[in-house]
Amino acid sequence: MLKLTAADGHEFALFEAGNVNAPRGLIVLQEIFGVNAHMRSVSERLAGYGYRVLSPALFDRVERGVELGYEPEDMKKGVELRGKIPEAAVLADILATAAAFGGKPVGVIGYCWGGSLAWMGATKSHAFKAAIGWYGSGIAAQRELKPNCPVQLHFGAEDKGIPLSDVDAIRTARPEVEVFVYPGAQHGFGCEARPSYTQKDCELAELRSLAFFAEHLR
Repeated sequence: MLKLTAADGHEFALFEAGNVNAPRGLIVLQEIFGVNAHMRSVSERLAGYGYRVLSPALFDRVERGVELGYEPEDMKKGVELRGKIPEAAVLADILATAAAFGGKPVGVIGYCWGGSLAWMGATKSHAFKAAIGWYGSGIAAQRELKPNCPVQLHFGAEDKGIPLSDVDAIRTARPEVEVFVYPGAQHGFGCEARPSYTQKDCELAELRSLAFFAEHLR
């Protein structure tokens, strides 16, 4: 784990994967379960495609070293922790992470809470060449914000927390954004530790994500 300091002086940890000298960088933004084994696995896998990957521990703002599982009590704690962190503080940590790549092309990809944060990074900063959100439930509420980089979004058709009406609203408001919906998939379909995991949808979404980054991180 590395450590960085945000613009407001907050020091936070990051998981690092890949070659520090890689020509391109990715930021992996956590679910509400912290930088746990799943987030580290995703980071390692993406690093295998030639990226330096950093995954900031965003919960360090309120509690350090958080690694939650996927039981109901973990969900409750994750929601509570998320609610204690102002949006501006999260953005400060994300921007500090982007700056750590030293001016190299950087993309951001997030899952669950991180999917919404990837949208925030794309619309409220100019730090990224491309942004990808997987099942971010907060995107529809901020769909009127204009992205400053190409954006790709992934949703499960059976996600109980993100109705298809929300997905349609995003498509209508932001026709320039690439949106994919996976029939039969539920929230968290990309996490092998969750009952909602579906391998075929996860693999397809990841292939699309990698192709998107390969096109735009130049």
